Amino acid sequence: MYLVTGGAGFIGSNLVAALCARGAEVMVVDRLGREDKWRNLARHPIAGILPPEEIEDYLAARPPVAAVLHLGAISDTTARDGDLVAAVNFALPLRLWAWCAEAGVPLIYASSAAVYGDGALGFDDDASPAHLARLRPLNLYGWSKLAFDRRVADLLARGAPAPPQWAGLRFFNVYGPNEYHKGRMASVLFHKFREVMAGGPATLFRSDHPDIADGAQARDFVHVDDCVDAMLWLLDNPKVSGLFNLGTGTARTFLDLVNALFAALGRPPDIRFVEMPADLRGRYQYFTAARMDRLRQAGWTRPPTPLEEGVRRTVRDFLLQPDPYR
Repeated sequence: MYLVTGGAGFIGSNLVAALCARGAEVMVVDRLGREDKWRNLARHPIAGILPPEEIEDYLAARPPVAAVLHLGAISDTTARDGDLVAAVNFALPLRLWAWCAEAGVPLIYASSAAVYGDGALGFDDDASPAHLARLRPLNLYGWSKLAFDRRVADLLARGAPAPPQWAGLRFFNVYGPNEYHKGRMASVLFHKFREVMAGGPATLFRSDHPDIADGAQARDFVHVDDCVDAMLWLLDNPKVSGLFNLGTGTARTFLDLVNALFAALGRPPDIRFVEMPADLRGRYQYFTAARMDRLRQAGWTRPPTPLEEGVRRTVRDFLLQPDPYR
């Protein structure tokens, strides 16, 4: 049995689909709410759905868990409730770490590229306490992810008990199917697709950086299938532990992404630039690119999905379909 927190969410539901396709039993820990989030799981024979507040009672009964894959979090980069974010994104994974260490169960958890802040210090997934102490996230969400990474490094440095395998994955800008419930936090691709299909242009933020042109803001856009493949590879290679970036290693501009969208739709580009919202000014990353050395050296060899191919697959195989869910 695999325990997947956030298993009805974007990355989580894609992982659940892959595990079920392998014939694995999967217990999903998540809330479905009142909207269509349940559709992310509708095609897959999951073993059950557990509310997050019941996870500790569930684990106290020592169920036969093969691995915990902790993807659940408050992922809103504009979140302001520090106590809630600390409880969900820091305290809970610490308790999962302790349980996995005691029970001898592997733990794979989601960190984030948000820990790198504005990128001025680079995007090196160095897990040493000294390096982690230098990072300066731009928002509460990024701080919470860095706080847990730092605590893991501290526990390991102190020789405290650890899970037999652990891996923290710093996801970069993930896109793909099953993110339709995420609202403002959905990928740029999904938002631009909805704008275009509603009959308007694709809007992009104007740059307020003097050295970067409008639309030239760049991200490491990684397809969710690549992220799932990395997690499955880690499960298949239990001797590999560590903190790893998970992206393509290449930054592409928002113009590249939107042009790929129009190409997938068979339409000429129609792009309009708009002012950046006030709550993002000063907390906006203008460039991200994952250093992928460590995960590659550990043995993960899957080539990254090219942006144009990933956008085409997402648009044609999912977004344009009557049932766009995986």
